[in-house]
Amino acid sequence: MERRNAWLTYTEAEKKELEELSIAYRHFLDAGKTERECVARIIEEAEAAGYVSLKEKLENGEQLKAGDKVYAVEMKKIIALFQIGQEPLEKGMNILGAHIDSPRLDVKQNPLYEDADMAYLDTHYYGGVKKYQWVALPLALHGVIVKKDGTVVDVNVGEADEDPIVYITDLLPHLAGKQMEKNAAMVIEGENLDILIGSQPLSDLPDEKKKEAVKENILKILKEKYDVEEEDFLSAELEVVPAGKARECGLDRSMIAAYGQDDRVCAYTSFAALLDMEAPKRTSCCLLTDKEEIGSVGATGMQSCFFENSVAELMEACGCYSDIALRRALRNSRMLSSDVSAAFDPAFADAFEKKNAAFMGRGIVINKFTGARGKSGSNDANAEYVACIRNIFDTHNIAFQTAELGKVDIGGGGTIAFIAALYGMEVIDSGVAVLSMHAPWEVTSKADVYEAMKAYKAFLLEA
Repeated sequence: MERRNAWLTYTEAEKKELEELSIAYRHFLDAGKTERECVARIIEEAEAAGYVSLKEKLENGEQLKAGDKVYAVEMKKIIALFQIGQEPLEKGMNILGAHIDSPRLDVKQNPLYEDADMAYLDTHYYGGVKKYQWVALPLALHGVIVKKDGTVVDVNVGEADEDPIVYITDLLPHLAGKQMEKNAAMVIEGENLDILIGSQPLSDLPDEKKKEAVKENILKILKEKYDVEEEDFLSAELEVVPAGKARECGLDRSMIAAYGQDDRVCAYTSFAALLDMEAPKRTSCCLLTDKEEIGSVGATGMQSCFFENSVAELMEACGCYSDIALRRALRNSRMLSSDVSAAFDPAFADAFEKKNAAFMGRGIVINKFTGARGKSGSNDANAEYVACIRNIFDTHNIAFQTAELGKVDIGGGGTIAFIAALYGMEVIDSGVAVLSMHAPWEVTSKADVYEAMKAYKAFLLEA
């Protein structure tokens, strides 16, 4: 059941659409390297397309009707967007669920120190990373510093051409004999992922501060640029991410190389599909969550009550809320857990079972189940729902393929699918194949990005 490469099927008009989507997607990646930045960008684009805050609608006592477009946000890190359909909400929704957090390094709460006339920020890595991949790279600082009076200071250093970058050092090969004998997990240890941020000492300091003159200079810069003190790190959320813009990859420009494509490639294509909807039969929803990379926990993860509460508020605004109606709405919904899959890499072929692997350029990937080894932690969609999704994709000429995440005994991974399935709704994983997943720079095929957007739109129309 080998699938045909999608590039071989496109007309010139489709190639033009593909390139336009690719450009918009790259702009989204550049603008959204953190969850906060993603949500801010999505709200901006959604409001331009006619979406309004559900909270404001409720506060104003306005009643929602078919065709209305609203969004709900929590802590600026998770967002659900709804377009009200013709059918009662109790009959369910068509939901595209993705996540907007990505592996990275987080700056610790007490991070700043000086050693050997150099200033550093201490970090704690977030999500599943190969630590050795994060050294000797241009890095940027993104996030917020919140002062005690509630003032929020936005930080974005390392992206503009005139900006400095930050950096993690590595040991020169001439002295790395012992280091090279370590296994890959220990070549670079977590506590050694400290960010080099300065080396110039501040002059004319009192004697008690001269031993940390470089650190004092950094604090002076922070005070002048952001009006913050060292204590303000206690209430900061600063993320260290690769510096630089998303780029076309390959001499044929057929791919995209960028940070954070897991899972912003599915988040953006889901959002783009929702914006392209007109008068859906069933209510359409795009749910973009936080914290998936660390188990979907916390107030902004899928395991929180955010989505359930948002649907309850939505039903209240539609004049149809009751506890049983909410339960029925969630149970009768259908969802694509829009998350990436591992693309077959011939350089590491031993990790894959080739008949059940995803290939670059062959379209969106359906994962009936994820999990690890014996399907542990998996949703495992039922056959009837898989058949339904196949039919929708075939009817709309969507290039798709099916896959597992590597060989059975090698490893595995999870998504938000099993959490949504707890409501009794039909859920299946469906997303874009990625090379070098969780690396600082990941690679996708433009064709797969295009097919994902088409597939998500078809799902919202037909499921």
